[in-house]
Amino acid sequence: MKVETEIARARSSREIRQQSVSERAQRGKAARVQVPFADHAGWSPPSQRVEPLTLLEEQATSRLPELVPIRYGRMSVSPFSYFRGAALPMAADLASTPVSDISVQLCGDAHMSNFGVFGSPERHLVFDVNDFDETAPGPWEWDVKRLAASLEIAGRENDYSQKTRTQIVRQAVRSYRETMRELASVPMMSVWYAHLDVEEILPRFSALLDPKKTPNVWKAINKARAHDSHQAFDKLCFEQDGETKIVHDPPLIVPVEYFIAGIESGLAEEALDQIMRQYSATLEPDLRHLLAQHEYVHMARKVVGVGSVGTDAWIALFVSLEDDSPLFLQVKEAQASVLERFTTASAFSNHGERVVRGQRLMQAASDIFLGWLTFAWDGTARDYYFRQLRDWKGSVDVDGMTPAGMDVWGRMCGWTLARAHARTGDRVAVASYLGKSERFDNAVTEFAASYADQNQRDYDALLAAIASGRVVANTGI
Repeated sequence: MKVETEIARARSSREIRQQSVSERAQRGKAARVQVPFADHAGWSPPSQRVEPLTLLEEQATSRLPELVPIRYGRMSVSPFSYFRGAALPMAADLASTPVSDISVQLCGDAHMSNFGVFGSPERHLVFDVNDFDETAPGPWEWDVKRLAASLEIAGRENDYSQKTRTQIVRQAVRSYRETMRELASVPMMSVWYAHLDVEEILPRFSALLDPKKTPNVWKAINKARAHDSHQAFDKLCFEQDGETKIVHDPPLIVPVEYFIAGIESGLAEEALDQIMRQYSATLEPDLRHLLAQHEYVHMARKVVGVGSVGTDAWIALFVSLEDDSPLFLQVKEAQASVLERFTTASAFSNHGERVVRGQRLMQAASDIFLGWLTFAWDGTARDYYFRQLRDWKGSVDVDGMTPAGMDVWGRMCGWTLARAHARTGDRVAVASYLGKSERFDNAVTEFAASYADQNQRDYDALLAAIASGRVVANTGI
């Protein structure tokens, strides 16, 4: 299935503005006739399904070969870890399912661990989506189904009963549906300002946030403020001959000098200047001024996450010219979204810009240092985006999460995803499609359970491939 192009999407946006609310609502009802709720229930692999491991191997060819075994090793830890790294196989599966043909800006990898708390520019803690490597326009249902499946898989991993898992998934989807319907009835400015502010103890969910019943959620919130550049500095840096350096901890952290040995220092400095000029040009003038108040100190390649392992990722340390306080920026390679082969090619020539633009569309408040560039470290041009390494960031630890904690986390994720979609697509049409009943909630809950079974089969296939030597996995890293 191919969804609409960027040009068609822009045209559709203009058409939405020209339509009345009742016409947009009718579009949603008409879509429901064409794709009834029952079409979203359950999952059966299509006869021509591409083997997930084949897709992962294909994806690995664009990644740094020495890091690919780490990716397989991390994915082999558990079915949920596999799911986190298998955004491409699930995108391929979702492309075979019916959709309402109403597009939004997708996260593209909306599993439960890709939501969390971080600091807004106003220095408030907010809850939002926090990973946009795969963001692209597409059917809103795909994000909802990936979120629902992640909750089901995580619930199984924590040995929740089937009844408990079903309740958690259904409540998350219900939160999405009810929030979308609520936002469809208010002005777009109200949608744009809507956010979950931890400073106000997430008022929508305060009744559910019991420190004794949801300890992991409280732990994530309370620890978030400690996750900043100062904490990163203490953890990742040391003094050597009066100079500050990032630690050497191969293969996870490797300082830049190990990659540029033999290159004249003048050429290395020129390359760094080029990087900073390109990146700074994507910032607003006031933020370029702020960045200029900091001096570059050191950088290192740093392996991150599960799904991103193998892409080129760096951390760069800067210090304030005024008081030597640290600023850590993360520089992550941005490849084509896993959604693009099933939707359409990105409108942006730089995938780093694709990530940044999608993040700013979907988030209520974004990192002030978001930017992008294209650069060739090893003769191969790659796209990158910049963000702060840690800015009061925190996500929940799925292992050992209480059922009550996962329930409230799922509802918060559902609310947040609906808010993000409402900002970028026809919220009236989506709300009309969803309706007032729980039939959509039930259908997606059924899908999540069926897809969790598929995920288990795919995970077992990965373990078999590792055992047979088809793929090499570096575990414990």
